[in-house]
Amino acid sequence: MLTIQNYVRAQSLQQAYDLNQKKSSRILGGMMWLKMQNNTVNTAIDLCDLGLGAIEETADAFSIGAMVTLRQLETHPGLNAYTRGAMARAVESIVGVQFRNMATVGGSIFGRFGFSDVLTIFLAMDTQVELFGAGKIPLEQFAEMPQDRDLLVRLIVKKRPGRFVYQSMRNTRTDLPVLTCAAAELDGAHRVVIGARPARAMVLRDEEGLLREGIDLSSAHTFAVWVAGHTPTGSNVRGSAAYRTRLARVLTERALLELGEPQQGGSEDGD
Repeated sequence: MLTIQNYVRAQSLQQAYDLNQKKSSRILGGMMWLKMQNNTVNTAIDLCDLGLGAIEETADAFSIGAMVTLRQLETHPGLNAYTRGAMARAVESIVGVQFRNMATVGGSIFGRFGFSDVLTIFLAMDTQVELFGAGKIPLEQFAEMPQDRDLLVRLIVKKRPGRFVYQSMRNTRTDLPVLTCAAAELDGAHRVVIGARPARAMVLRDEEGLLREGIDLSSAHTFAVWVAGHTPTGSNVRGSAAYRTRLARVLTERALLELGEPQQGGSEDGD
């Protein structure tokens, strides 16, 4: 059971940051995972009064506040137009609508969970995190950092010319994923992100130029084999390391072939 001794609705980012420097304090997001912990929190810090619950779109970027819910990601017209439906596809199987109405982007990204669909899809894009203390840094760098006491303010996704596809494998539709896979072409360069390995999602780029002549059955298979060979995997109750390695190849190949379809939006179901 989670026990909260003091509850504070922060009135500024500075106040929230200062309170969070104590190890006994905790930032509240949607509390969907936090409430399951058996822990005592001295000071629970609520960010709901700080205006971080909106997605702002400009000609160049999306600014996504830390308190934006996963449901907002799923239904935002601009994000889904830019990602060809991949954003909605990435989050639509996360438990259920009620859960996604509460779970926040900030909690999902700052937690850097090994099972995170959210981290996987944002790593496929040109994404920065804005931290109150450390400022703006690439999400890929942030994903590799250890946990600290900084405060995640927002995500910034730059609108670079690109295409995106999302795939995942689940034992049941609303369960945590066995493996996640996002494929992207950004300014002509290809990358694949593999998550739920079951470690944190990782980015793999086409450093050997296996896709430089375009995506077809042969090049997609060759690059998928390369991705599977360069993706460390592990075992847990949802699947073995060997199974995940095989899934990495299969999902990468599927994602690349979908990515290579001209003017093709997200498909109905990739599982």
